[in-house]
Amino acid sequence: MPPLALAALLAAAVAMGVSPVFVREAGVGPFTSAFYRVFLALPALAAWAAWERRAPRSDGTPVVDPGWTRSILLAGVFFTVDLFFWHLAVLHTTIANATLLATMAPVWVMLFSLVIGERVTAAMTLGLAICVVGGALLVGSSWHLAPERLLGDLYGVATSVGFGLYFLAVRVARRTASTGIVLLRSTVVTAALLGIVAAVAENRWIPGTLGGVLALLAMANVSHVGGQGLLGWALGHLSAAFSSLVIFLEALAAAFFGWILFGETLGPWQFAGGAAILLGIWIARPREETPR
Repeated sequence: MPPLALAALLAAAVAMGVSPVFVREAGVGPFTSAFYRVFLALPALAAWAAWERRAPRSDGTPVVDPGWTRSILLAGVFFTVDLFFWHLAVLHTTIANATLLATMAPVWVMLFSLVIGERVTAAMTLGLAICVVGGALLVGSSWHLAPERLLGDLYGVATSVGFGLYFLAVRVARRTASTGIVLLRSTVVTAALLGIVAAVAENRWIPGTLGGVLALLAMANVSHVGGQGLLGWALGHLSAAFSSLVIFLEALAAAFFGWILFGETLGPWQFAGGAAILLGIWIARPREETPR
């Protein structure tokens, strides 16, 4: 397993895991904050893509631009689905339910990995099962199944489907395009779609404080450019199935930031859940092929 790619996944989890902190401080509606997350990231992503076009590959050959491929377009659509239903889930069910259901995205990635020609090993399946248990422990007693929150729980499932399909689309896109090009073009699609959603659903576009503006800028450049960018780079080197387990690390990072910044309680079950997630990822790690 490439150690640099694994380090990128870990850093991506931290960068994406801190996004709820920025959303809480943004001072605008949830769909508007989701729009700003991607829209304000476009200048940095454009610079990234332009730099990649000028910089040759390690073998000296120039970077090939495949254009607006179907996988890039689908990555933008699926990320829109992920963010749209995530915010609906938060509004219609508990944060714990929404978080746990959203972390089920690796299940969909592993179910559909064969569609993109990638094999899922028994170790990955076992690692996923352990991570799911860890995610449930991390949420702990906050999880509640109630009929009046069924719609919100279904939104949480839709979130996981959207993010899972996003992983698969980016993995395919990275086979022919560089990270910056994939992220820039898919983000243009997401920003256009979320801009329409925010315009229809909400009417507050300007944060009330300087802190809100800074939170939106940080969410765009830390969580999207940094988090999604590092994830996109890693998906050029690691399978979608293994990389998708970063979602559990994202939940772990979010719990950590909630504890550090907002004093949210972490008990023995949450620590056990975090340990289970790390164990599951270690079990699922790619192995070197044994020479015959």
